[in-house]
Amino acid sequence: MKKIIFTEKAPAPIGPYNQAVLAGDTLYISGQVAFVPGTDNLILDNIEAETDQVMKNLKAILEAADMTFENVVKSTIFIMNMGDFARINSVYGKYFSETTAPARETVQVATLPKNVNIEISMIAVK
Repeated sequence: MKKIIFTEKAPAPIGPYNQAVLAGDTLYISGQVAFVPGTDNLILDNIEAETDQVMKNLKAILEAADMTFENVVKSTIFIMNMGDFARINSVYGKYFSETTAPARETVQVATLPKNVNIEISMIAVK
């Protein structure tokens, strides 16, 4: 059985998908971009601010499922420019303990929705 996870503290889906789906003890979080929840505003000032907003959106979804970043076992980061990797990593790393950080891949892509610079999805387990 699956349970749909939704919170107004994260951006509403803009298509036929949900913020997250809980299947058993596993939470699958859809890719998040830097929308400010409840608005159509994107944070695109710089890659650090954009990454921080993405992480705040992911945190809100985790909390809606009664989880934290400690529950995250896998994340996928899609970025427009691999040259931004170190700057993204410095913000991303503030949300995790190095000793318990999840598995991860980072992939440079040609284009992301709304022409953002970063999108992150996660899988977490209770």
